Amino acid sequence: MTWLNTIPSLAWSFALALLVAFAVDRALGEPRSSWHPVVWMGNYLAWAGRHLQKVAQQGALYAQRGQSGQRADLRAFGLGTLAWTVGMGLVGLTAWGLQHGLITLAREGTWAHLAAAGVLLGLLLKPMMAWAMLRHETLAVEQALSAKPEGSLARGRERLKWLVSRDVTQLSEVQVRESVIESLSENLNDSVIAPIFWFLLLGLPGAAMYRFANTADAMWGYPGSYQGRNWQWAGKWAARADDALSWLPARLTAWLLMGVASGLHLWRLRDLRNLRAEAGRTPSPNSGWPMAAMALALNISLQKPQVYTLNPQGQAAQASHTQQAIQLAARAVGWFLGLAVLAVLGLSAHFELLWRTGL
Repeated sequence: MTWLNTIPSLAWSFALALLVAFAVDRALGEPRSSWHPVVWMGNYLAWAGRHLQKVAQQGALYAQRGQSGQRADLRAFGLGTLAWTVGMGLVGLTAWGLQHGLITLAREGTWAHLAAAGVLLGLLLKPMMAWAMLRHETLAVEQALSAKPEGSLARGRERLKWLVSRDVTQLSEVQVRESVIESLSENLNDSVIAPIFWFLLLGLPGAAMYRFANTADAMWGYPGSYQGRNWQWAGKWAARADDALSWLPARLTAWLLMGVASGLHLWRLRDLRNLRAEAGRTPSPNSGWPMAAMALALNISLQKPQVYTLNPQGQAAQASHTQQAIQLAARAVGWFLGLAVLAVLGLSAHFELLWRTGL
């Protein structure tokens, strides 16, 4: 019996699903909004968020972080936690039901059934990750900045709004490039590495539930007031849940970027110390890791005015650095896909258990 024949058959479907998801992402990009599960999640969160804001206290004592005398809005916190839990449950159960149906198909036992289950699972997994769109939007900002005639800075700022929630109206050309490289680095985790990480652990429900948690954080997880709405307590659970679920994937993303950049020197203690120190400059427990790794790998400085500066001794971001960042991220994605497929086949007993128990 060959080594290939010792791998439980259902693990092949799991590995095929990964390859199909990335192939469809590369060839077709995102599905239409009306068919996109993450858009459906956003619609639910927008609806629930409107109702949350009707009960959230809007006074300064409830909305300003770090102020003495700040009061806990327990009603908003409780309802926000409940709405998040209901949404997470619906997403998880739906994903579990779809995957369970594919398990039934795969249990027919023939290679044709295993392949069909893998392809269908890959099609369901694809909307949970968005590497092609992230790459496209990053390039779009750089193309807008580099466009002729003059006035390209205004177009670059406008395009950047698609990726960031901060005020971009006063950003310089260097700051626009810093922002887009930061967004690429952070979303490399949120939109690619983390969903696949949770897919490897818990199957399709893991990827889907992570995307719900991350979308909830993006929509509700503001540390105070945003656009006239107070999320300090209404969105606190969503923010903390995303912090917890992103903790390990964010560091994995950073290590991948450093590994791609430094090759066999990945585990040099000095590099890891620098990465940890730079990541600690940001207020977020997670987003600083991939951003710091990108800054160190490209030897550039990345900053958010009056908040943090990563790798302050680095160069100012130029057009070539945006291209290098995209190339570095693409290689990290390639490495991760290869490692993920090898993990499925090498740890096949785990994935066999996932499928046979219906997870």
